[in-house]
Amino acid sequence: MTDQPYHHGRLREALLDRATEFIEEAGVEGLSLRQLARDLGVSHAAPGKHFRDKQALLDALALDGFRSMNARIMGASEAAGDHRSRFVRIARAYVDFAVAHPVLLAAMHSTKHHPDASDELRSIGEDGIRVARAIIAEAQDAGELAPGDRERLALVCFVSLHGAAVLAAGNLLDGTSIDSLTVATTDLLWAGMVAGMPAPQGASGIGA
Repeated sequence: MTDQPYHHGRLREALLDRATEFIEEAGVEGLSLRQLARDLGVSHAAPGKHFRDKQALLDALALDGFRSMNARIMGASEAAGDHRSRFVRIARAYVDFAVAHPVLLAAMHSTKHHPDASDELRSIGEDGIRVARAIIAEAQDAGELAPGDRERLALVCFVSLHGAAVLAAGNLLDGTSIDSLTVATTDLLWAGMVAGMPAPQGASGIGA
């Protein structure tokens, strides 16, 4: 539990900070506005001034998480370098965030797909994959990668890197460093996009 005192006028920020700590410690299921109020020493009604219910709190928490993660991905994308080096950097930015905040990231993705998620959250939750898609598109236009469905390629890249991050966060890599696995994964993905990805067999495509 946080030992930082709650400062008057910053209840919204304090609720989000404590909620982040809580889910990292115990997961999303036990999270409640009443529990956060008790933790912060405020009335049970006080959180309702900022969040109408738990879903609204999770929405705000996910928004903050995606903004933080996307800032890292955008920074990696905008640094100088060729398309391949930028691709590797954004992959590392995502994997580093995912390994550092596995429970938060899972909550971010599940909240984004919740039926009551806001349009803003659904949009900002796709910004990272849009960056990957843009780099792939630029590399295709420059003749560095084979033509192909950019949406599908970006999704395959995301799935591959997310899987590596989940294994690393769960200490399931048996001594393999996450950095070396990230490099190997991006090497394979890039080589596949250079060669060209075959059309899906027996399916209309891949959906998020």
